[in-house]
Amino acid sequence: MELSVLETPRSSLAGSAAVRYLMRYLARRPGAARLIVIVLLFGLWEIAARFVVDPLFLSPPSRVIASLGTVFATRGLPAALELTLFELTVAFAIAVAAGLVLGIAIGLQPFVRRSFFPIVLLLYGMPQVTILPLFILFFGIGAASKIAFGVTHGVFPVIVTVVAGVQNLKPILLTSARSMGASRWQIFRYVIFPHMVPSFFAGMRLGMSGVLLGVLLAELYVSIAGIGYFTTLFTQNFDPTKLLGLIGVLAAMAIALNAIVRRAEAHFARWRAG
Repeated sequence: MELSVLETPRSSLAGSAAVRYLMRYLARRPGAARLIVIVLLFGLWEIAARFVVDPLFLSPPSRVIASLGTVFATRGLPAALELTLFELTVAFAIAVAAGLVLGIAIGLQPFVRRSFFPIVLLLYGMPQVTILPLFILFFGIGAASKIAFGVTHGVFPVIVTVVAGVQNLKPILLTSARSMGASRWQIFRYVIFPHMVPSFFAGMRLGMSGVLLGVLLAELYVSIAGIGYFTTLFTQNFDPTKLLGLIGVLAAMAIALNAIVRRAEAHFARWRAG
């Protein structure tokens, strides 16, 4: 009895020490912590899909991964992926370009900022899905309406973050650059842009998510060829395996685009530091 009483605290101390060591290890390696969370989520998903949820509504991840070949073999799906990727790329490029120009124009002029920035915030907060029929009316049911709707979802985060980044710029820097005869392009390149790199790329990541949301929403409602059409098709056919596989492909696309933006941010951040 005495031996067991003495061993119990030792085991609990050993367990707490192991937990502390694990926490320190994960704190030094955030990638390992992220991997553990992903494995746990997939494990819970597997258990829920096999023993809890009706298979008509949820498929286990093992079956979804095994069926990816069948998903890509679906007639018309590769072309739909290419179309959606094209719409995303064009909409994202337009949203970033327009958001950068408008954000700088609004952020650098106090009168313009006080006059028009509240309107931008109002439009940003408006649920744009309510005006989707207007986009269909103006642009039709082709790729143009999806691109336009994606632009409206992605441009406002870029504008807001660029305005915030420009407002952090010290006026003395602009005055000094103008007094030394710098052109507008030189002022933008060497004074404005380096100071708004963090906020601008944060806006790009938010804008990318918005563009993806806008394009997919438009495709869900009116598309007959894009990913949104196949998402609706798999849902109506009660085919959760293909549906989740398609969602996984979209998630992979979003992760890849986000990684590209992060690489660009790291590149320009080094240039700014230099």
